[in-house]
Amino acid sequence: MPQQFTPDNFYTICDRLAEMDADLAHILQMHGYPPMWSRPNTFESLVHIILEQQVSLASALSALNKLRERVQEVTPARILLLTDAELKECYFSRQKSSYTRYLAEAIISGQIDLAVFEHMEDDEIRRHLTALKGIGNWTTDVYLMFALQRADHFPVGDLAIVNAIKALKSLPKETPKEELVLIAQQWSPYRTVASMMLWHYYLSKPKGK
Repeated sequence: MPQQFTPDNFYTICDRLAEMDADLAHILQMHGYPPMWSRPNTFESLVHIILEQQVSLASALSALNKLRERVQEVTPARILLLTDAELKECYFSRQKSSYTRYLAEAIISGQIDLAVFEHMEDDEIRRHLTALKGIGNWTTDVYLMFALQRADHFPVGDLAIVNAIKALKSLPKETPKEELVLIAQQWSPYRTVASMMLWHYYLSKPKGK
């Protein structure tokens, strides 16, 4: 079973990472511990992550809340009852409407089972999820990190993470993602928690004019 982080070991892992990397120690000194962001392992959580693709967190949450208002409980069956027009009224783009429907159909058909994922290896979960239209590595990374609390993921496709690590380590803007992946390798097997420290740094740091 892949290593997980929990409320019991989260701060200890942060401290261990700070001992490994002076820049991560700086985050703790300046901003304190990051929140232990987590979400339930549900269809709704995956829909939420799909909504977060390439938009602001606030926009995604607004769409999710609008969906909740319409269907009360966000389930695969209820999603499949909605028309394109109804999903559009919930601020779903045409693409995200289709991605959400594909996910709903995959769950109803038994192609994927979120409860079974809790006992699967990370690579196997990734293979199942990325086989679905509209779910790539970033969506899978965030699901593994937030819904399953898997401890060793670095979402290099996340713009906030990329900007945070470049700012924290004074790297040139043109630094390739491959180099960032190599830097993150030193934080293994706790790259998820290091990523949460980076998100915390990004959200806490005053934005430039």
